[in-house]
Amino acid sequence: MTTPPVYAVGDIHGQFDMLQRALRQIEKDGGTDAKIVFLGDLVDRGTGSRQVIECLIEGQAQGRDWTVLTGNHDDLFVGFMDSGAVHDPRVKSGVPWHGPRIGGLPTLASYGIGGLDRDPAALWDDARRAVPPEHVEFLRELPSHLLLGDLLFVHAGIRPGLPLEQQNRDDMMWIRGEFLEDPRPYPWLVVHGHSAVEIAEHRGNRVNLDSGAGYDRPITAAVFENGGVWTLDAFGRMPLEPIDRQTM
Repeated sequence: MTTPPVYAVGDIHGQFDMLQRALRQIEKDGGTDAKIVFLGDLVDRGTGSRQVIECLIEGQAQGRDWTVLTGNHDDLFVGFMDSGAVHDPRVKSGVPWHGPRIGGLPTLASYGIGGLDRDPAALWDDARRAVPPEHVEFLRELPSHLLLGDLLFVHAGIRPGLPLEQQNRDDMMWIRGEFLEDPRPYPWLVVHGHSAVEIAEHRGNRVNLDSGAGYDRPITAAVFENGGVWTLDAFGRMPLEPIDRQTM
């Protein structure tokens, strides 16, 4: 029995032009009615965070079969908009949201906010005036995961050994080591982003689509159909085969 293809888009990080390219690749392969899952981290680092959010809101409003998941950068932006906080205890390095490593300032700039070298409190005042409330609510309400048959879509991953109903939302946005280093099969193929790699990887129990848009590498769009996985480029589908874990 064949099933319709499902498309997924890795971390976007404010790269609006790259997002548009990925959407064209998907439309060429699957048409305008393609089912697409966006794996989160819509904002930060790139210059087009506002345009990315507007594109996704508009697509859903037009009835596109688009599911947008939350990422840790999206959650940090919401936290800043709620309270002006630039530090979050989940950021183990202690670096602030508006610093270059996390890249929040380009997000504010995409909303026309200038004078980015000012105190965070002043930036928060401007952000509350410049960022549409519906953008904040859109990000706040994003789901943590989507289960489609034997595919589990999530931003960062899951905690090994726990059933889905016991998974923690923070883990789904932030987890790395425990998830990335576990070779055991899951009940599903876990499709995720969050941990940037040079190119998309299939590790047998998981597929990582964060190909580093936050570092100016191209966004990856992929298609999942009848147990197969392909990435998309200007020429169409390229098979994404599992990597032997011994090469990690």
